[in-house]
Amino acid sequence: MLASCMRRLVLAGIVLGISACAASAAQTLDLIAQRGAIRIGYVSDEAPFSFKKKDGNPTGYAIDLCGRIADAVASKVANLKRDYVETTLADGFDAVKSGQIDLLCGALTINLGRRQNVDFSQPIFLTGASALLRKDSPDYLMVLFLDKMPTQVSARQAPATSTIGVRADTTTGATLRDALGPDIPRTRIADFATHQDGLSALENHKIDAYFADRALLFDLASHAHKPSALVIGNRLFTHEPYGIALRKDDSAFRLLVDQTLTETFQSDDFTKLLSTYFGEEGPILRREIMMQSIPQ
Repeated sequence: MLASCMRRLVLAGIVLGISACAASAAQTLDLIAQRGAIRIGYVSDEAPFSFKKKDGNPTGYAIDLCGRIADAVASKVANLKRDYVETTLADGFDAVKSGQIDLLCGALTINLGRRQNVDFSQPIFLTGASALLRKDSPDYLMVLFLDKMPTQVSARQAPATSTIGVRADTTTGATLRDALGPDIPRTRIADFATHQDGLSALENHKIDAYFADRALLFDLASHAHKPSALVIGNRLFTHEPYGIALRKDDSAFRLLVDQTLTETFQSDDFTKLLSTYFGEEGPILRREIMMQSIPQ
């Protein structure tokens, strides 16, 4: 009799625990409906994926895709507002995890480490890490990142120590450290708060190369004081699939996100969207993205 009572108490406790967890784990669409707004987080220093226009409003390839997702949510939630929340790369994932942000948009690499805390959409872009260099950067860096000897070998000696910049709190810093093996001359790695800070340091000869995802480097170089003095590496050190970060353990919201992205990728105006931000590479990029996308 006592054993039977104990079993009933244990079962009752389990049921109550499950009910409490279910009550506290409100799904993303329910939370959006309760507040009447979808919160779109973005990193403003990741052009052409997410950045600010002159009027201060966010724009970019990832921002536009998040806007398509907001349109899909608006078909389920009447009078939906869109709240754009500027954040940093370091804080953005925590904001998604805590529910302060529903979507985090930018140049966000999908990896297993980040998926311990957040979920991701299907890939929205594919790229890899390389470096932006000055044409007078040390020859060994030209060999490392261009994967070939420079056309004109400098007569001056290589510096005893070179410096390569990276954006702080990104996955590329660890990749660079792994790439600099024992055969590479002594090289220091410097962290920068923004990509623009890294570009300024490169142009002012404070660093000899800037390491980041190649898709970001093209846009960064276009904003240099003298773009013709710079060269972008063609050797890729990583495979970087980008995605939109969202809350974990919410299959319904992720399905809506992925359905919206697939519909966008298959739409007639997707190539135009890519061309807006990536120029003539648009059609090529579309084929690459479509090969990785989830079919209907």
